[in-house]
Amino acid sequence: MTATVATYIAFPGTTAEVFTHWHEVFGGELNMVRYGDMPMEGMPFEPDPQAVAHVTLTLPGGSILAGGDAMEDGNDYVIRDTAYSLLYTADSVDEAQGLIQKLVDAGGSVGMPFEQAPWGDHYGTVFDRFGVMWSFSVEADRGQQAG
Repeated sequence: MTATVATYIAFPGTTAEVFTHWHEVFGGELNMVRYGDMPMEGMPFEPDPQAVAHVTLTLPGGSILAGGDAMEDGNDYVIRDTAYSLLYTADSVDEAQGLIQKLVDAGGSVGMPFEQAPWGDHYGTVFDRFGVMWSFSVEADRGQQAG
């Protein structure tokens, strides 16, 4: 087996909504397991049966996003931040602009306009409606290809 790395984010009880939204925007294959879908014997805590134990979204191209509902009381940690982002490298400017627009139309906001950067690539950022920062990039030599 080849080692892989996937992004994993624990959300404050909104994981199902977040991943369903991302699936609608980006497509791919969504697999979600709620605590009520699995045996609870031996669990060191009693989660809400509707809480998401584990979810994966395998995007077209093979990238994987994973997550689950945080089990901490309060769930008052900050999701929206600029210390991290999910980097989506698109095949074309049109593809990236379309995905950015979907996130904005669904309640997100532009952090940095998507435009040609000084290094030649197209780059920009968007905060989705859940506060997650998405960075979008298109390599300079791919920028004008159709999406």
